[in-house]
Amino acid sequence: MTAYDELMAFQHDTEALAQISGRLGWDQETVMPRGAVAQRGLEMAAIEAVLHARRSDPRVGDWLERATPADAAAAAQLREIRRGYDRARKVPGELAKRLAQVTSEAQGKWAAARAAGDVAAFLPVLDEVVRLKREEGQALAAGTGDVYDAMLEDYEPGTTGAQIAAIFDAMRPRLVALRAAIRDRPAPKDLMGRFDEAAQLRLSHDLARTFGYDLYRGRIDKAVHPFSSGSGADVRITTRTAEDDPFNCLYSTIHEVGHAAYEQGIDAGYALTPLGRGVSMGVHESQSRIYENQIGRGRAFTGWLFGRMREAFGDFGIDDAEAFHAAVNKVRDGFIRTEADEVQYNLHIMLRFDLERALMSGDLQVGDLETAWNDRFAADFGYAVDRPANGCLQDVHWSVGLFGYFPTYALGNVYAGCLWEAMNGAVPDLGEGLARGDVSAATGWLRENLQRHGGLYPPREVIGRASGRAPDEAPLLAYLEAKFGEIYGL
Repeated sequence: MTAYDELMAFQHDTEALAQISGRLGWDQETVMPRGAVAQRGLEMAAIEAVLHARRSDPRVGDWLERATPADAAAAAQLREIRRGYDRARKVPGELAKRLAQVTSEAQGKWAAARAAGDVAAFLPVLDEVVRLKREEGQALAAGTGDVYDAMLEDYEPGTTGAQIAAIFDAMRPRLVALRAAIRDRPAPKDLMGRFDEAAQLRLSHDLARTFGYDLYRGRIDKAVHPFSSGSGADVRITTRTAEDDPFNCLYSTIHEVGHAAYEQGIDAGYALTPLGRGVSMGVHESQSRIYENQIGRGRAFTGWLFGRMREAFGDFGIDDAEAFHAAVNKVRDGFIRTEADEVQYNLHIMLRFDLERALMSGDLQVGDLETAWNDRFAADFGYAVDRPANGCLQDVHWSVGLFGYFPTYALGNVYAGCLWEAMNGAVPDLGEGLARGDVSAATGWLRENLQRHGGLYPPREVIGRASGRAPDEAPLLAYLEAKFGEIYGL
């Protein structure tokens, strides 16, 4: 075997172990007994210790020095392995193990505190997570870089906090102006009635299949916070239900199917290698957001969905497909990021981005987080947070140590805007298929131009190759202003 062959055989087993770790995380959020939290923390710590040892194994460095790539894919494999190896070597093994244990335990404490509305019960463990993440960030930055930028590398390689801040600064004024204009216009009607949970879940499964989710290689479960997990032949998603809001279930499902379809669409030859997963969370989010919003909330598709909703639930107070399209896209006050309309969603992300940067720099202390969140929310949205579950306790991310993850949600929207612009130019009669509930032309274009590549190209490059332009916020803002200008008669 060549050095490259030996390295890839070793990496194959590392990737398989990482998938097992991910499956433990899926289990914890879906079916794990509540009394197993402490033991699961020890289990996660044990497997993380093994993974860290493999990722930082000196043999990897030796293989990397001697390996010769035979083609572009092999060169990309080496690029991604080297990036992971260099990062793993900077983080002490005991720190990686401790982080895995604490974040596993913190997840359960967050869920309990959220249910009880008790911020004080969560702050001690969050304080420990923040302390450990700062320590990790300092190790990764190695005294020469920004701690937050070092964390971003885990989720959006090659992007800095300053670059993201510049994009957000360009987006914020136009989003605020659009929201202000919409507030002066009459609001669309809401759905009326109660919506049976079993019927919601049946329709959500139908929608998952409509959008190309392969249930032979996946499954749908319920969770407090919808998510997607896994890659290759085992890609699972979760959704949630609310009796008075079926869109919560249906569009959470479509969103997570976008993530899952990306993983299922990657070239099978990359399975259990660094290229066999999404290249970044921003690119991942571009798929979930374009499935959910540009495709799923577009006029053509909602016209078809209106008929399916009537079949599933009967009369719900909306008379025609046009009014239904407006209801699906209604801009409304709200606290929850995952339920936010397209106009306001990115404002939720900007709030979290600024707060977590301040936490990592030490400019904001954990004990002051609730006040800082509430003050910023009131300033940005014009009304007060009513309870912690709608404020700083609503998201799972910080409890599990995902600092640097939040901004990728908004980057995903930016990328989706570029992709949607390109898709409409490349796919003739796109709307005709969507109006029949046939999304295959749209999803097929995404699979061919982006999903199949997995980690072959860096994030901005894969978006640029698919969309034919360097990614920026202009297409997204133009799409939002056109869509909501038409709905609200602006």
